Amino acid sequence: MWQRLSFRTQLFLPLGVSFVAALAMAGVLLQIFAAGQLADENEPARRSSRTVAIALNSALSASDNPRKMLDAFVSSLGTSSDIQFHRVEAGPSPSVRDGLRDVHGVPRWFVDLIAFPDMDAASPVIIDGRRVGDIVFVPDLSADVFEKWIGFLALTSLVAVLMVLTGTIAYLIAGSALRPLENLGAGLTRIRRGDYTTPIPVAGPPEIRQGCEEANALAATLAQLSQDNRDLLHRLVSLQDNERRDLARELHDELGPLLFSIRAGTIALSEASPQMGHFGNSVHELMRSVEALQQTNRRILDRLRPLYIEELGLEASVQTLLRNFRRQAPQIDLTATIDPALNGIDGPLAQTVYRVIQEALTNVLRHAAAREAHVEAAISGDALTVEVSDDGAGFPADNVFGRGLTGMHERVRALSGSLSLLRADERTYVRCRLPLGELRDEPVSG
Repeated sequence: MWQRLSFRTQLFLPLGVSFVAALAMAGVLLQIFAAGQLADENEPARRSSRTVAIALNSALSASDNPRKMLDAFVSSLGTSSDIQFHRVEAGPSPSVRDGLRDVHGVPRWFVDLIAFPDMDAASPVIIDGRRVGDIVFVPDLSADVFEKWIGFLALTSLVAVLMVLTGTIAYLIAGSALRPLENLGAGLTRIRRGDYTTPIPVAGPPEIRQGCEEANALAATLAQLSQDNRDLLHRLVSLQDNERRDLARELHDELGPLLFSIRAGTIALSEASPQMGHFGNSVHELMRSVEALQQTNRRILDRLRPLYIEELGLEASVQTLLRNFRRQAPQIDLTATIDPALNGIDGPLAQTVYRVIQEALTNVLRHAAAREAHVEAAISGDALTVEVSDDGAGFPADNVFGRGLTGMHERVRALSGSLSLLRADERTYVRCRLPLGELRDEPVSG
C-alpha cells in the first residue's frame, strides 16, 4: 500500500503525522505540568486561608457578639479576595472551575483540557459550638489559564511555522528531483515507442543528470542502430527488387518467346491439318495449355515486377490491380478510394504501396472468406496512408504476420514507415503509413 503512494504523499504524510503528534504531545505536557504548577503557585495562599480560619474561630469564641464580628469580617473580605466566607445555608462550597466559565479569549475546550489541582480549602467557622459556614479558598485562575493559552498558541504557532518551512523546503526539493525523474520516465517511454530524436532534458541532482545523459546516449545509439537497420533493409529490398527484375526479364525474354513459339506452331499445325480426329482434340488441348501457361507467366511477371507502374502511374496501376481482383473474385464486393495524386509517386515508394495492396488483397482472397472489402490509399500532409479492410474471419492471435505481410513489413520499415494489422468492429484492417519526404522522387535502386 505504501509503495503505491506518490513520492510527494510519502514525503508529506509523515510531516503531517508529526505535526499532529506534536499537538498531541503539547496537550499531554499541558495536562502533566499545568496542574502541578498551579498547585505550587497557590499553596501559600491555601495555607493562609486555614490560618485565617483558625484566627477567626479564636476571635469569635472570645467575642461577646460573635455574629456581629463575623459580619464585619465578611464585609472586610470584599468580592475580589481569593478567601471567602460561605454560609452553610448557601449550599455546597464553590470550586476553582466555577470562576472559569467565561475566560476572555480562551476557548472552552482548552479550559476543559487543563486538569486543575484540588486547591479547594474549606475551614469551618464555629459559633457557640455550631458550624455556621466555611472559610473557603477559591483562587481566580483566569490569568493563569490565559497565560497557559498564550503559551499553547505560541508552541502551536512555532510547530506550524516549522511545519510550513519544512514542507516548503521538502516540496522544493521534491520538485527539483521529481521533475527530472518525470522527464526521464517520459523520455524512456518515447524510447520504448521508437522515438529516439527527442532528447531528455538534463536537470536535477547529479545522480539524475547522469541517468538522463545515459538515457540520451542510449537513445542516440538506438537511433543509429535503427538507421543502420533501415539502411540494411533498404539494401535487402533493393537486392530483392533486382533479383525480381532479373528473374522477370529472364521469364519475359526466355520463357515468353518459347511459349509464343509453341503457340504459333500449334496454330500452324491445327490450320495445316483441320481434319485430324482425336489428334485434333489433342492439338486444341495443347493450345489451351499454352494459353494457360502464358496467363500464368503474365501473373508471375506482374507479381515479380509490375513494369507498367512507370508507364501508367501508381494510381492507374492500383486501379488495374483492383479490376483484376474483381474479375478473379466476383463473390467479394470490393470498393476503393484511391487518391489520383498517387501518380506523382514513383520508385521504391510506389512499388511498396502497390505490393502492400496486392499482398493484402491476396490474403483477403485466400484466407479471409470475406464478402466485402475496401481499399483506401491517399496522400495526407507529408505521409502516404494505405488501408485495406474486410469483414472476413480475421487472423490467428498467435500468427499476426504471415510470410507475405512479413516481407511487406520489411519493405515498409526500410522506408521508415509502419505497417499494422488489427481487428476491430468485426473487421480486419491492414494499415500502412509511409513518410514522403525525400522518398517521393527517389529512383529505383539497381
